[in-house]
Parts: sequence; C-alpha cells; structure tokens
Amino acid sequence: MNSSQTPSWTEQLLALQGRPITNQDRQRAALHFIDWLGSVMLGHHSAAGEAISRWATEASKGACWTVGGLYLSSEAAAMFNGSLGNIFELDDLHRAAIVHPADTIMASSLAVAQREQVTPQAFLDAVVRGYEVAIRVGLLAGTRHYQHWYSTATCGVFGAATACASLLELDADQAKNALAQAGMQASGVWQCRLESGVSKQLATGRSAQSGVLSADFAAAGMEGPRHILEGRHGWLAATDSLPELKHAMAALSPPTGTPWLIHEVSFKPWPACRHVHPAIACAIEMHTKLASLDEIVRIEISTYQTAIDFTNQPHPVNSQQARFSLQHGVAVALLKGDFWLNDTQAESLTLPPVENLRQRTQVSTHKRWNHAYPAHYGASLSVWLRNGQCIETSVSDAPGDPENPLSISKILKKNKRVMQAAKYSQQSIKPLLAACSDLPQASSMNSLWLALHHLQKA
Repeated sequence: MNSSQTPSWTEQLLALQGRPITNQDRQRAALHFIDWLGSVMLGHHSAAGEAISRWATEASKGACWTVGGLYLSSEAAAMFNGSLGNIFELDDLHRAAIVHPADTIMASSLAVAQREQVTPQAFLDAVVRGYEVAIRVGLLAGTRHYQHWYSTATCGVFGAATACASLLELDADQAKNALAQAGMQASGVWQCRLESGVSKQLATGRSAQSGVLSADFAAAGMEGPRHILEGRHGWLAATDSLPELKHAMAALSPPTGTPWLIHEVSFKPWPACRHVHPAIACAIEMHTKLASLDEIVRIEISTYQTAIDFTNQPHPVNSQQARFSLQHGVAVALLKGDFWLNDTQAESLTLPPVENLRQRTQVSTHKRWNHAYPAHYGASLSVWLRNGQCIETSVSDAPGDPENPLSISKILKKNKRVMQAAKYSQQSIKPLLAACSDLPQASSMNSLWLALHHLQKA
C-alpha cells in the first residue's frame, strides 16, 4: 500500500482533478456559493457570530472580505467566514460522505480568490475540485469516522486545501504537499455537540483557515508525507477510519466520465440537522391530511439509527437542541405545515400544542432506513387518531436531495428569506444574488466584490 511505485491516495485524488469542468458544473458551484452566503450572513447574526466578531478585532487585517464588513488577511477571513455557515443548520450536505462541503471550502476559496484576484471561472472551478476531494475523503472515512469525528471539518480541510491549490495553480507535487499539510491539521471531535459552546464553529473555521495555510505552505516549498491518508501512521489509521481496499478503490477510482460530485450534494430547505429533514418532510405532508391535531393520540417516527443517535431530543430547551430534535421538528411541521427559524426560538419550544405533540411522539429504527443509510436519508411517520385510524407517510429522500431536488428558484427564494432574516436590506440582497448567479459567465469578480462591500442592514 505504501510502495513508492504505487500512487498514494492523495495522488489518486489529485489525478481526478484534470477532468473537464463545464458551464453546468460552474452554475452548480455558483448555486452552492449563494446557499453558503445566506448561511454565513445569518450566522453572523447570532451569539456565536458576535463572539467570532470580537475575536476578529485582534485578527490580522488585509484585503479579504468578511461578513459584517471587516477586511482581514486571507487566513483570518477564511477562519471568520468559515465559522459561521453551520450555526443555523442550513448548510449543504453530501449524504454518503456525511460532509457539509460549503462550510470550509467556500470560506477558504473566497478569501484566496480575492487575495489573488482570480477570474470567476477559476473560483468556481476551485470550488468544484474542492468539493470533489472533501467528499471522496469523507467516503473513505465513512460512517465509523462520523461516530466520533466532525467529518465536515476533518474531511473538509482536504477539500479546502485542494480548492486553494487550484486557485494558486500549484503543480502536481505542490498540490500533493498541500493535501499532506491539510492532513497534519485535520481535526474536530463530536464532544462539541454534547456540550454547550461554539467549538463546532471553531472546527469549521479552523478547517477553512488550514486549507489556506496548507496551500500557501506547499507553494513555499514545504513538503509533506505522500501517504498522509493511508499510511501506517496516517490520518485514516489515526482516526480509526482506514477502509478496506475495495471500498477505498471505489472512492479513489470512479468510472471514466463520472460527473463531479458537487451534483450529489443536497440543499437544506429547513433550519435543522439534516437527519431531521426526512421526518419534517413526512410531517408537512401529514399536515395536509389531518383535520384536527386534537384527534392525535400517538405519533411514531421511524428512521435510521444515526438519526436517532444525533437527534433524539424529546424535550429541547434551547435553539440548538430544537434544531437537533426529531420530536420538535415533527411537532412544528404537523402544526404549521412548515419549519423555519422562529420555530427554534424559546417561545416555540413552550407552545402548548407543540409540547403536547412532542409528548405523544415515539422514535424507532427500521431496517429499511438503516440499510439505505448513508446513501439515502429516509423516515416514515405514523399518526394514530382517537377513532383508531392510523395515517402514514414516508420519505426515502428528503427535499433538496438529488432524487428530490429543489428548483433553482426555490433555492434562491430560500436564501433571500435567509438574508432577510439576517436583517439585510432588499436593496443589498438583489445585486448580491445577481452577482453570484452571473459568476459562471462573468468576465471578472468585480460585481461580486462590490455587492459584498455594499451589503447594508435594513
């Protein structure tokens, strides 16, 4: 496995970067960029965002934009913006890799793109390549890694380094060294989800920052281990995530003509952990079938085990727990036919109709959903009424998944709604969305830089 004659796993990942990138691929990258910007703008409008802003007052100043109007060095800007996209659980996701690629890749790519004054096409191509590597590393690490490690940060740093290497036009040896340095910095453990604090934000921000540093170190001539992924003391072995060779080759050697993996990434319509989304989708459908919620005597959510491990919160007491609660997501969706930002606030948690529905809710696993995970995130919902009737719905793929896609207009509408919730003016939002949408065919990034610079609160 570590023979000098055999390409290392990082070298095999980099060999995939030479595939052609089409305008359709760039359009997809621009859509994910819009989706990330909305999440970052909203994330800044939070207690965690305020704490990160206080840190930034002492950070290195520079030419790179951050939400809130600060201009920092590329490393500090990547750290700042990279800390904000996951706060309200609206970030994109690749299901099988269990990685939210935008959180790290967009922040690092945006900072280096502005520092280097690259073309829009170079920026979008770097995003496509970064997503590819982050996702494939996530596929290598698998669900076992996800039990203890925050895959978005640990795998995302490889994608961030790849994107930055692309923007710097590093050669093959330099790009390999960038991934080696990324592996030396890949970190983030799940204890952060069991206790209060903002360490989850630190993990993604640090991952974005490390991606910038990894590429810059490689450009400066710093070498790193070829076998950082699969080596005897490599990152996968150290995190107890080393896959069997057959599984590894499936991730490292896709069939010729395989589309870029960015097209497999899901968009989130609701501000909740993605593991909750299939159940919310079921409840929204159920909402249209119920004449009266007072007739409900019992609710059962059936889903896959990981969803229960991460989101079994029958009595959420704060916004974070509400976003990670199957019971709360279903209760709100049954009541309102929707689930949005205000539904995670304190006043929603104590609404008597919501509390009553949560108390009547049970959760269980089913082999159907366990077998489909992680390639598909599914759930079913059963509601028993006083008259003995049982109404059932099920979702194999939640809205926003490739099998159940959101239209471009719905994604834009979602992010306009998110940006408005972040208190930005309509006069600021409209040119920003236009500049982002125009990136695939734009001749320069100037319209984007101007739109970001002139963002104003309502």
